[in-house]
Amino acid sequence: MTTPAAASSRLGSLRWGFIGSGRMASALVRGMIRAGVATPDRVVASDPYPAARHQLAREAGVVVHATNAPVIEAADVVVLAVKPQGMASVLAEIAPLLGPRHLVVSIAAGVSIATMARALGESTRLIRVMPNTPALLGEGASAFSLGPAATEADAEAVRVFLESVGRAVRVPESQLDAVTGLSGSGPAFVYLIVEALSDGGVRAGLPRDVATTLAAQTVLGAARMVLETGLHPGALKDQVTSPGGTTIAGVQVLERAALRGALIDAVEAAARRSAELAAAAKE
Repeated sequence: MTTPAAASSRLGSLRWGFIGSGRMASALVRGMIRAGVATPDRVVASDPYPAARHQLAREAGVVVHATNAPVIEAADVVVLAVKPQGMASVLAEIAPLLGPRHLVVSIAAGVSIATMARALGESTRLIRVMPNTPALLGEGASAFSLGPAATEADAEAVRVFLESVGRAVRVPESQLDAVTGLSGSGPAFVYLIVEALSDGGVRAGLPRDVATTLAAQTVLGAARMVLETGLHPGALKDQVTSPGGTTIAGVQVLERAALRGALIDAVEAAARRSAELAAAAKE
């Protein structure tokens, strides 16, 4: 059994390479360095665009190459942070360069572990990750799935890596479309809710800036109550809902408008669309 000290030592010794240095990759790099998962000298990246290379190098203090081969050569963990439509060419390029020491982690939506294994070899250790945009602020909600060759040590490394920018859960790959529908698309649904709450505040007489600040902080605070108390959201709702009070009057309106049903349908529709796009990518 691996001890916590041994796991920490192994994580600290890993060298990380990022192919692609867009917004999500940059957030992950900055997060892992800030959290002490890796030091700048143990992280390298690549990007074909000079502006992106210079920005990441300036912000994170890491070496960023114009080509991918130096990243593979330097890294133990290779993070594929490229657009799905560019994945096939990247996989073909790096396949001959990978060795037994490499763990390959993909954050490209819709590219299955099976697709990557066909390109890189069945023995390649693969992990697929679905992050979301709040990772840019260190408040991400990520899920990851292991390929057949990946180890528990690999899973722990990726979990710690992802938790440097938020929270992470491990799920079977078959559930990643549902993750996409919930936490991947969910921020947009929450933005609509914040906007609507702000509109309600304005309708009730508040200035727009005050209403938006209160709406956003209310959502943030309520979310933290769920995460930090461990109570069911319904129980927390009941704590705010006094008999004959203001909150139950508002809850009644939301129930009549089928807010909960609409949000359930939205997540289901987004998950279904994720599955459709993944299927189309295989054709």
